[in-house]
Amino acid sequence: MNRETMRVHPVILSGGSGTRLWPMSRALYPKQLLPLVSQRSLLQEAALRVADGARFAPPLVVSNDEHRFMVAEQLRLVGVTPRAIVLEPVGRNTAPAVTIAALILLADDPDALLLALPSDHMIADVPAFLAAIDRAARAAALGKLVTFGIAADRPETGYGYIRRGAAIAGAEDSSAVASFVEKPDRARAEAYLDAGDYCWNSGIFLLPAAVLVREMERLRPATLAACRKALERAKRDLDFLRLDGDAFAASENVSLDYAVMEHTQHAAMVGPVTMGWSDVGTWDALWQVGAKDAAGNVITGDVIAEDAKNSYLRAETGLIAALGIEDLVVVTTADATLVARRDRTADLKLLVARLERDGRAELSAHPLVHRPWGSYRSIHAGGRVQVKLITVKPGGKLSLQMHHHRAEHWVVVQGTAKVTRGEEELMLTEDQSTYIPLGTVHRLENPGKIPLHVIEVQSGTYLGEDDIVRFEDTYGRS
Repeated sequence: MNRETMRVHPVILSGGSGTRLWPMSRALYPKQLLPLVSQRSLLQEAALRVADGARFAPPLVVSNDEHRFMVAEQLRLVGVTPRAIVLEPVGRNTAPAVTIAALILLADDPDALLLALPSDHMIADVPAFLAAIDRAARAAALGKLVTFGIAADRPETGYGYIRRGAAIAGAEDSSAVASFVEKPDRARAEAYLDAGDYCWNSGIFLLPAAVLVREMERLRPATLAACRKALERAKRDLDFLRLDGDAFAASENVSLDYAVMEHTQHAAMVGPVTMGWSDVGTWDALWQVGAKDAAGNVITGDVIAEDAKNSYLRAETGLIAALGIEDLVVVTTADATLVARRDRTADLKLLVARLERDGRAELSAHPLVHRPWGSYRSIHAGGRVQVKLITVKPGGKLSLQMHHHRAEHWVVVQGTAKVTRGEEELMLTEDQSTYIPLGTVHRLENPGKIPLHVIEVQSGTYLGEDDIVRFEDTYGRS
């Protein structure tokens, strides 16, 4: 298949909500939405990687419901218009997500090649990545389900491995897959590295959509049926395609590797590929790929380091002052600080489990919370009072709502606010304020051309976010 006839449809998988990079990555703001390796988020970098319209069709993005507006806004900010943003009602791993995407693509293109891309990986060498796709396309044109094997340069125990098999006739630089191997211990990882025929499993795939669906029919027919039903019952919601919840929940929670790739006779691989790939799954992995100073430190933000070596120091807020440390990770956010040995960051799940047991809010959300109309930041909470800084983007509007347990006082800091308060409509400018009594129907809007900043002071017996009764919402929230 030559470049002129290639039909590659990127599918960006952004359904994850992991906490392996806590305290930055949290359930409501996961790592793919964070600028961890550049000024752009990992999701934005993934979308721009496949933004060449001559080579790729517009991407299809699979996201979960909670992140939908943040995903859409981040894509808009980098000028990427997706074919669709498909919303998973529940997490079901990569096999159902990619199967849904294949069914969507096949409705328009029976020869579609589906490029499944995690949204939270780093690829430093984009030309090498594109060259690998061209190689993979030749194997996919022969009906192969192609995975990308990454050249292993160290005995990594945090990745799965792929063992290369025999070369595939008619698809240069491609091989059959001899076997998939789970994450090994140190001794086995060293043996794989010495053997020379093992690659890291990247989790990137180039698949003929029709072949994938046939293999799902053979290997996981119940999950394929659940995906078909979820798509048949899907509903358009603004710019999103919302899968049917009951139908999709009936699919298996299973990875594409385990559901199909480890059992199919059509598995192939390109590799070893050297393209600066990392799944940036731990803080140590970010240290591995980061730009280091003369002492081996990766430093981001306001950091002063003296006699510090081989450490990852990241200040998202405030100052980090480090003295006489070595091989540490120190990460500060507005509400949490992580200090860990670099070689223990893979065990962060132990801390996360403790935070979950203790019911700590720091596990799921940042003080800065993003909403489709803008964002809010908690400034103070306690003693029946909560103070927030609300930012409403131009044209944004909060839902028409009321509260059973709290009253609110709004002070405009910047911009122009249109306020609905009961039967009244008010226009407020800088330094003006209004009071919203408990039980009063109200709404805040920004009719201006610059962001609106408002200080909100809440007072009452209960100040939780679930004390909201919405009567009308521009963004389709219930």
